[in-house]
Amino acid sequence: MREPVAAADRRWRLRHLPVLLAASGLLTAVAALLGAVTGGTDAALGAAAGVGVTVASYTLTTVVLAWADSVNPQLVLPFGLGLYAAKFTLLGVVMVAVASTGWAGLIPLCLGIAAGVVVWTGVHIWWLTAVHAHGTR
Repeated sequence: MREPVAAADRRWRLRHLPVLLAASGLLTAVAALLGAVTGGTDAALGAAAGVGVTVASYTLTTVVLAWADSVNPQLVLPFGLGLYAAKFTLLGVVMVAVASTGWAGLIPLCLGIAAGVVVWTGVHIWWLTAVHAHGTR
């Protein structure tokens, strides 16, 4: 069942990515504006950077897993777990380093990361249920 889909549409693994990136771009602008209004420049930079961290992480995962699946579906689990471990280790190191500086944008950075996760996940669910599901019937 899977082969005809892949053969007919080689880009199906990444078809959702432009919508997610557009929603994330809009969120970045809103986060920066809210940060600027509520906490100034540091908050604006922190909030926008937080969304950017989430977008970079999720985009990397999407692209790597799409590649792994296109090569051999059995590669998805090891690449997914390895990437997960590497990303969270790097995120932990970066967050500790940023926290040690006393930067005023740290809390907005964390809020930006959380907002990025919520929006990316929400838009992805919407895309899967409203767009993708209707296109496969």
